[in-house]
Amino acid sequence: MFRKDDPCDGIKGPAKQYCEHGTEGGPPPDVDTSEIHGPIETGVKAVRGMAEELIDALTKLLAPDHTWAPRQADSWVYQQFLWLGQHLAVAIFICVVVVCALTAWQGTPRLKQLGASTGWTLAAVAGMASVPGAVMLLNEAVSAAFTAAFDSNATTLFGAITEDMEKAVDAGNPLSILLILAALVVALAFAALVFMSRQLGILAFVCLAPVVLASLARGGDTSAVKAWAQRLLGLMFAPFALLIVSPFVQLTKGALVMDALLLVAADVLMLRMIFHGVPYFGPKVAGAARSMVESKLGGPLPRAVMRAGVPDVYEQETVPRGPRTVDTPRRAMTQDGGTLAAAYGIKRSERPARLTTASASAKIMRDTARTAQLTEARRQARAAQRSTPRNPQTATQRPVPAPGPTGQPPAPPANP
Repeated sequence: MFRKDDPCDGIKGPAKQYCEHGTEGGPPPDVDTSEIHGPIETGVKAVRGMAEELIDALTKLLAPDHTWAPRQADSWVYQQFLWLGQHLAVAIFICVVVVCALTAWQGTPRLKQLGASTGWTLAAVAGMASVPGAVMLLNEAVSAAFTAAFDSNATTLFGAITEDMEKAVDAGNPLSILLILAALVVALAFAALVFMSRQLGILAFVCLAPVVLASLARGGDTSAVKAWAQRLLGLMFAPFALLIVSPFVQLTKGALVMDALLLVAADVLMLRMIFHGVPYFGPKVAGAARSMVESKLGGPLPRAVMRAGVPDVYEQETVPRGPRTVDTPRRAMTQDGGTLAAAYGIKRSERPARLTTASASAKIMRDTARTAQLTEARRQARAAQRSTPRNPQTATQRPVPAPGPTGQPPAPPANP
């Protein structure tokens, strides 16, 4: 007797119940349809979740809602600098009062100086206690504004990436998902570098605030305070450099590959953020990051990205303190004699100075290491220049005519 085989016999697991139930009423209620998905769909969903977590981490690293700086003036760390700044301001004010008292016969100018010093001292002492709270409020405002500008809706950078992972043309392509994930991981590394640089810089400038504000007590010279505020505000508003990529979000929307390219541009901006925004150590930190990336990755694309983010620069240093230069007794007497002769109307030519033999030898011995390095660099540059082939001559030369019977070349033909 012929028996029809059950087509669901070869299926195992939850999919067999789905097959046996048929298509009349949909899948059975006790079956989890997510388990029926293939490994590709499951992997894509896992990678999408990881990408969303990376975006959240990027937002928190670039503009966190809290800093390492003291939040209140009663912090133990800030109290030490506050004590120093207050005592400096009071000491400067006392010095100003003493000077004004000793020169009180000058009248109005000294009274103006005393009044200015009194007012600026009170303002400085009051400002020292308000700096931590002001920085905390400003940082919270910067964090909220950055989140609204980059991760609030589909028109922002991170919001567009999140939406493209669901609705983009290549959203179902695992390669595109992995590409955007790799770009997010690289951006996370640069964001961590930005986070460390900004947090340490803000902490240092907030702690130095009392010492800087104490300089106002002398009479209102705000040059140091302006420089301090400029560097602190530059650190706090540095993440907004990424606004440069915002106009291009709509152009790249709908393709994860283009979103990855936009993230690469954001990496360049983050390097520039460190290079220009972090005072004193920014170029050094960015240069170290570039050297590490170029040593690990030898491809042309990483090198081009790092060169765009960290340009080649020359560093200059302060000349080291050395022995003073004094005149020999003979030269000192000669100069004074020339001054005396000039007073009588006698003009004498002044000869240039030079180091004595012993002083010149000592100076050369101190600069031996620097001189040797510079000499070696010049030698290598000359050797590289000699080994480089010269460009061939492109100008066309007239052919040399064959020599005549007498061994001399024939004369050129006369012009008609």
